[in-house]
Amino acid sequence: MTVLRVALAQLNPMVGALDANLARLIDAYDEAEAAGCDIIAFPELSTVGYPPEDLVLKPGFVEDNLEVLDRFAARTRGCAAVVGFVDQDRDIYNAAAVCVNGEVVGKYHKRLLPNNTVFDEQRYFTAGHDSDPLELYVIGGVKVGISICEDIWSPFGPVAEQAAAGAEVNINLNGSPFATGKGAVRERLLATRAADSHCAIVYVNQVGGQDELVFDGGSLVYDHEGTLLARGVQFAEQLLIVDVPVPPVYRKRLLDPRGRVTEAMLPVVEVSAVPVRHEERVEELASPISEPFDADRELYDALVLGTRDYCVKNGFSDVVIGLSGGIDSSIIAAIAVDALGAEHVHGVSMPSRYSSDHSRSDAQLLADSLDIECRTISIEPAFTAYIEMLADSFDGREPGLTYENIQSRCRGQLLMALSNEFGWMVLTTGNKSEVAVGYFTIYGDSVGGYAAIKDVLKTRVYDLCRYVNRREGREIVPESVITKAPSAELRPDQRDDDSLPPYEVLDPILELYVEDDRTAGEIVELGHDAEMVRRVTRLVDIAEYKRRQCPPGVRVSRKAFGKDRRMPITSGYRG
Repeated sequence: MTVLRVALAQLNPMVGALDANLARLIDAYDEAEAAGCDIIAFPELSTVGYPPEDLVLKPGFVEDNLEVLDRFAARTRGCAAVVGFVDQDRDIYNAAAVCVNGEVVGKYHKRLLPNNTVFDEQRYFTAGHDSDPLELYVIGGVKVGISICEDIWSPFGPVAEQAAAGAEVNINLNGSPFATGKGAVRERLLATRAADSHCAIVYVNQVGGQDELVFDGGSLVYDHEGTLLARGVQFAEQLLIVDVPVPPVYRKRLLDPRGRVTEAMLPVVEVSAVPVRHEERVEELASPISEPFDADRELYDALVLGTRDYCVKNGFSDVVIGLSGGIDSSIIAAIAVDALGAEHVHGVSMPSRYSSDHSRSDAQLLADSLDIECRTISIEPAFTAYIEMLADSFDGREPGLTYENIQSRCRGQLLMALSNEFGWMVLTTGNKSEVAVGYFTIYGDSVGGYAAIKDVLKTRVYDLCRYVNRREGREIVPESVITKAPSAELRPDQRDDDSLPPYEVLDPILELYVEDDRTAGEIVELGHDAEMVRRVTRLVDIAEYKRRQCPPGVRVSRKAFGKDRRMPITSGYRG
């Protein structure tokens, strides 16, 4: 039985950083070559980082990426490399190149271009077509097929076609972003695809944050029967090296109607320069199967990685957070410390005449637990000045909500002043529940550079705070923060549930309306109170203009506000 030694380079590229990405490719390649690998697989579009979006509309950018590919290929030796890049002839393609012994020996153009959720690849690329025939590559004595991301999701796509025509291993390059629950879906899919095609699957995925997206890695290898051979770590770079057994599969294909060869055999490229090194290996590798994270850790680590990469890749070493003593600013501070280090996180308590003593003390307790700086800047002088300036205009009126929003905007101005002066990025603290229904002040608590929990419902924020305490074995987030009723503290004795339904009621309705695209009528039919549903969905609809002016944040759900959910601001539909 032949054994193919494969390296999966689970890398964290930066979109557009071509030279830095090339250095990462070369370092991983050299390590795989030294380990006696037959082949190394890199993620989708790894020369340019994924997704490059409108950068690929710049001809100069595409040319530069082709130069990077040539420079990488020139460094290759006996270990073959499959690397993602942007190809061009009459059009541009999401492509993979097979490189060995100093040259590019073959190319593959992605056949199935996703145009859903956060993907809009049909805006940029042309799909591989009949004039771009599929090929197999003999590497280490094994027939290898190449595919890219979406190609493997279709049971009748290129992977099945290649397998039916003789492929024994399929290398699948990915830029697959994280969403809660997606890992289990991937694993079921890949196991099924491997078993149905009787072809081993090598699935390499990108890791890291890119604007709103975060990629979780978790690369996978399955044998020809759909048995898991290897699972990469989540949310970290890794060179995963796996020995893939490749027995003759013709008997299994002949006896199984799913795998009977019905296609004409594909052209085979003999990558003859690659030595078959199986006999030279001193020992066989143990199968590296990393345990998947539980739901709380997975979500938390996704937020940490997304926040870290957004800050670092955009040149920010430090962040500043308004610490209110509430649950949202508490989890943001914990995420920031894990992302950047305590010395790079600056907390600001900004009390007003309505701030309670326990909120101030809770903010200080949190700062002490995290060992971060916490300064106090009262907004009372500015708030008083606004009241005096507006007194004549508001004569005879009770401003009410206006005064609440003024306080929030005073705080936003202070945070932005510190950001401007010291170069710190402001992390906003709004969660998905509040962002959904517009329970925030535009140009106030919404100001900032990044919204780390923008896609996390309020009830999950509480779960994450409990997770942080459980992980550390002590109170990082004070228990009083977790147990007290949430409040913006912008008027006497204010509570969130004065203006909103309890979050235990609100969040399930939001999941159905925002993430599942149910209409208000459909949600009522599922058993939710009709008046409550009408109220909540109306709040979501009228807050669209506010959300458009909010900073980006990490996408972790099935559907996030931003590039994932694109609703018209002006709309008369109420469902």
